[in-house]
Amino acid sequence: MTSSPHLLLVAPLLLPLGTLVACLLTRASHRACAALSLLGAIGLMLVGLMLVVHAGRGEILVSQMGGWAAPYGITLVVDRLSAAMVAITGVIATATVLYAQARDSDPARGRDFHLLTHGLLVGVCGAFITGDVFNLYVWFEVLLVGSFALIALGGDKRRMAGTVVYVILNLIATLLFLLAAGLVYGSAGTLNMAELAALFASGSVPPGVQAPLVLMLLAFSIKAALFPVFGWLPASYHVAWTPVSALFAGLLTKVGVYALIRLVTLLWPDAGLVHDVLLWVACATMLIGVLGAAAQTEVRRILSFHIVSQVGYMVLGLALATPLALAGAVFYLIHHIVVKANLFFIGGIAARMTGSERLPAMGGLYARAPWLALMFAIPALSLAGIPPLSGFWAKFVLVRAGLETGAWIAVGVALLTGIFTLLSMSKIWNEAFLKAHPQGADGHRKITGQAPAWWAAAGLAAITVAIGLGAGPVMDFATAAADQLATPRHYIDAVLGGGGR
Repeated sequence: MTSSPHLLLVAPLLLPLGTLVACLLTRASHRACAALSLLGAIGLMLVGLMLVVHAGRGEILVSQMGGWAAPYGITLVVDRLSAAMVAITGVIATATVLYAQARDSDPARGRDFHLLTHGLLVGVCGAFITGDVFNLYVWFEVLLVGSFALIALGGDKRRMAGTVVYVILNLIATLLFLLAAGLVYGSAGTLNMAELAALFASGSVPPGVQAPLVLMLLAFSIKAALFPVFGWLPASYHVAWTPVSALFAGLLTKVGVYALIRLVTLLWPDAGLVHDVLLWVACATMLIGVLGAAAQTEVRRILSFHIVSQVGYMVLGLALATPLALAGAVFYLIHHIVVKANLFFIGGIAARMTGSERLPAMGGLYARAPWLALMFAIPALSLAGIPPLSGFWAKFVLVRAGLETGAWIAVGVALLTGIFTLLSMSKIWNEAFLKAHPQGADGHRKITGQAPAWWAAAGLAAITVAIGLGAGPVMDFATAAADQLATPRHYIDAVLGGGGR
């Protein structure tokens, strides 16, 4: 355990913040701003990988900012799960910033994108490494400010309508979160996660704490887009600029899922009523999400509903509450962030080439761009759980965990959802790639300057294949992360003293 301030712990906050300032100072030069943005994203990825190396040794890194111990100071904590989330955030940030450097009709939009993206990354990374509930709220606010501006970037009437839905529902979740945090502090006298976990572990839970914590779980559920509070996501993600929607698809709901995993494993590590409720919510989320996708005809609307569906798998692992199920949830988080962002990338490239995101107006891409067809097939098949890609292993572990606990209905829903996911991906494949374009060769646009977008999509496709073929080491890391999550004493001791292994 490291209890003294550690530069590595604050680097995930300082790097995107410093990059934001650098981009602001060079905003007049699009090329300089974009280059600095890419360097900052690569730096964040490298820092995340360094944290993974430290966490892989069993360390839980802790820093009490300003030397103020919990519960008075700001606590930063990095274990295996949070290290993995910072690293994968850096990967997606790098790919997204690279994708955004493809030629666009609005250069000003690109400059604003880089500023706002790194502001959002500050909030995302802060949420992953904070050790107390109040600062989790603060980091949620930081990322929400960035996301509000990003989703409206270059907005037309359609985009602004989606932005309004996004803002209203997320503000409601934020207000619920703030109300719950205030009530918890009033009853328990602390918002430090380790101290709350210690109270629950000792059985000395103050009266009046449980109800606001459940309210907090509701707020996280809205942000994670769980059933029945998911409607804001498919109403908003598909209207944003493609790099923005890809960044959101990869990261934002996962912040809500991470918050759920962190709070539930610390306060309710053993199966109980909370897990029973989450199990049924997970099943409903998987099924409703995939059925919603089946009814859509726009690529990004289909993919948006699939975000909802796939979040259900992650929460299924949390609900089952066994070490194997938690390992499956961690594996699924890592896999899905890469796959989903890449599908939005490829959907954006396909729309540029065919002139539309509506499947009836698309077609002919396999003949014109076979490499794009291959890049789509990899994440699409992974999302559906086809071996040996990453999604197969993630679903296999969750199904096995469900069978071991006798959650037969949940296993059946998970398998059925996988079948419907494959059908949705097949629909996109048939309509956008195999059938001829309705306007023939004249329907395909001639576009230039798109190499960065292609490289970004190819890079994420390669990572998906690597995770699938190298599933053993990834699963070992996920299993070790699950062991930490299943034993809250590790976290409590690291933050409050007594050893961090």
